[in-house]
Order: sequence, then structure tokens, then C-alpha cells
Amino acid sequence: MNERGYGMAVSTSLSPDEAEAHIRAELEAEGFGVLTEIDLAATLKEKVGVERGPYKILGACNPNLAARAVEAEEDIGLLLPCNVVVYQSGDRTVVAAMEPQTIVQLTSNPELEDIAKEARQRLDRALSALPQE
Repeated sequence: MNERGYGMAVSTSLSPDEAEAHIRAELEAEGFGVLTEIDLAATLKEKVGVERGPYKILGACNPNLAARAVEAEEDIGLLLPCNVVVYQSGDRTVVAAMEPQTIVQLTSNPELEDIAKEARQRLDRALSALPQE
């Protein structure tokens, strides 16, 4: 797992479509649903004529965690859902997820700590389940 200050990522030899299908299944197994999907590559091509490899943004939400977060911090919806990206990087596909602790840092609300920790564990398991050969 590659850690970033605001996210975590894995690299796989799966195609972007295969990786997307795999991460969707793993997210579902961890209680997340994908509420939004943005095909950034298609949007950039259509709107500004920029060609790039596959790049999708999946807005993942675990309803139980979201309910607890909104109860602790009413405006937390500004930072939800948890984004997961799937994109091609050379001959590899990268799947990355937002680091939930970022929400705690941005809000400075300690009530969100346990929620972020649980979200992190679930996202970490989902990412770790991807083949990383």
C-alpha cells in the first residue's frame, strides 16, 4: 500500500475496467455503496479536448458511518462521500482512496476520530484485496 498524506493507493496489473469492478465488489463487501461516478477522462475529452488514459472517480459511502458522521458534524456532507479513484498509470492501474483522517484534521472534531478510523480500516481492506502482482 502506498501512503499519501491525503490518501492511500495500490497498483495492480488489472486493466482499469477489471480494477474498477474488483474495487466496487470489495467496497460493497465493506458496506460501501457507490453513489456517484465521474468518468473524468471522458469529461475532459468532451469539455476541453484533453485526451488522457482512463480515470474514474467513484463516490463511495457507507451509510452507517455517514449517519454517525453527520450526527457528530452537521456540515460533514461537504467532505463526503469518500472518493476512490481508478486510473491508468503506464502499464499499471492505480486504485486510490481518500484518507478518512483528513476529515478529522479539517474539522478538528474529535467525535469523528472513531468513525474515520473505522472508515480507514474498511477502505484499507478493500484496497488490500486487489491483486498487486
